[in-house]
Amino acid sequence: MTKKLTIYINDKPYEVDEGQTIMQAADKLGYHIPRLCYHPKLSIEGACRVCIVEVEGMRNYVASCAYPVAEGMKIRTHTKELRTARRDIVELILDNHPQDCHTCERDGICELQRLAYAMGMRHRHFEGERKNYEKDLSSASVIRDPNKCILCGRCVRICSEIQKVNALGYAHRGFKTVVMPAYNMPFSDSVCTTCGQCINVCPTASFVEKNYSQELFEKLQDKSYIKVAQIAPSVRAAIGEGFDLAPGRAMEKETAAALRKLGFDYVFDTQLSADLTIMEEASEFLERVKGKGKLPMITSCSSAWMKCLEQFYPDLIGNVSTCKSPMSMMGAMIKTYFADKIKADPKKILSVAVMCCTAKKYEAARPELKVNGMPAVDIVVTTREIAWMIKSAGIDFVHIQGEDFDKPLGISSGAGAIFGATGGVMEAALRTAYELYTGEPLVDIEITDVRGLKGIKEGKVTLDGKEIRVAVAHGLGNANHLLETVRKDPERYHFIEIMGCPGGCVGGGGQPYAGSNSMPLDEECLKKRAEALYSIDRHKTIRLSHNNPDVRRLYREFLGKPLGEKSHELLHTHYKPKLPCGIVPQEMTVR
Repeated sequence: MTKKLTIYINDKPYEVDEGQTIMQAADKLGYHIPRLCYHPKLSIEGACRVCIVEVEGMRNYVASCAYPVAEGMKIRTHTKELRTARRDIVELILDNHPQDCHTCERDGICELQRLAYAMGMRHRHFEGERKNYEKDLSSASVIRDPNKCILCGRCVRICSEIQKVNALGYAHRGFKTVVMPAYNMPFSDSVCTTCGQCINVCPTASFVEKNYSQELFEKLQDKSYIKVAQIAPSVRAAIGEGFDLAPGRAMEKETAAALRKLGFDYVFDTQLSADLTIMEEASEFLERVKGKGKLPMITSCSSAWMKCLEQFYPDLIGNVSTCKSPMSMMGAMIKTYFADKIKADPKKILSVAVMCCTAKKYEAARPELKVNGMPAVDIVVTTREIAWMIKSAGIDFVHIQGEDFDKPLGISSGAGAIFGATGGVMEAALRTAYELYTGEPLVDIEITDVRGLKGIKEGKVTLDGKEIRVAVAHGLGNANHLLETVRKDPERYHFIEIMGCPGGCVGGGGQPYAGSNSMPLDEECLKKRAEALYSIDRHKTIRLSHNNPDVRRLYREFLGKPLGEKSHELLHTHYKPKLPCGIVPQEMTVR
């Protein structure tokens, strides 16, 4: 049992748990202490000093994020002197910060801006030398702007502690300190996996996605194109947050309607191609179980994980499924099957993917994913970008009348919906693999062992007397731990799912920014987004990918059969080792 301590906050006595920091205790008691560098999922940095408090008997203010409570401690959180000191600290941060709030990507949703308002800052007092760095625009997914960096260290810590990629670090000292990739190389040449988690936790706009919204607006006005959109599962579970709605509200029909109002001619559902992915991946897995391939088989739907694989796990490339992601499969179908259906030149089809994921921008640019020499997906926009475009176009998203997806690529199963949550790909694949292998219906259709936010989840399924051991990891740091196990004990598992982002796609780097009352990577928010997808699954008439009538028609009319010649040509790809500049981070030593 945790020992209880008595502390005093602003002269009022409270009983708190031993081992907490002052900030943790204050949060539970309803006292919000301002903070910038602190994040509950990351290590304590204590860098910004915005969270200072007075502790009786201490000569100096203490950082409440790092200082533990003690018996009888007397704390003051908002004296006049404290408020002045905090305001001065924030003012010094602001006075070396660009003065472009009204044209900044994060205007209105910037933590520094909110803090400055709360501190009562109404003008700037200090002028002096300012930072002046070039933006790094080299990446297909992430823009780095050192001028907006406040050195809170959140990006460095999430990249090293949660993702274990170590793409970012501090360089130089004092005023010249800057966060950058190793040797200040372009982001595109670094070990960055383009997952975008640095964007999610950055309190300013030092990291943002490469924005294609203006380019897309122009293309949507070009009448020479047939404009086609696809929507990822997790986009519908989070887009409402971009319009100040509570997390966990699925808005797929509203999104389809809004995209048509933006100017798209057809709106398809990436959940259909998730079903298509399952048909190929489950079939591939069963072939491997029969001895025709390497086990454990590892999923290949996450773009950030694929880049991570090529950089840090080249020895496991043979274990990875050759299936393209649902986005790329849908893109391939749009430029071939659908183009043929409507008798259109595929070069005149603008294929746009609305994704939760910044890494999908990188994926779309991969040359090996082209179809007949054309990009399968021409433009990728994130949930954040499409939400802004809907607002910019004056579309009343909150009150819009929902519409169905278009045919022939718009019907999906419940299995396709759960792709967006960690464990969803595994669960969907096992549902179909079981029935394809045994020829019998799966009674317990919900495989709960692979659900939830535990970093690494394990489960077992029996296929006609054969025990299949599976594992699921979300976030590249958890993947690192799981794959070290695979290297040491390659026969421990038969099937592994890896998603690059915490929580899976629902926690993607392109999802809406955290609201004013929550922190990035908030577990409750991720759970609610995931539950929205599980709710879609439960309410679907069709819950198994191989029962999707549109998928069956697709094979009957065009693809032939799973793993067939046409399927391999359009739905599968390959991966190869990719070590940027020969640099290998210490956490992920290639063997």
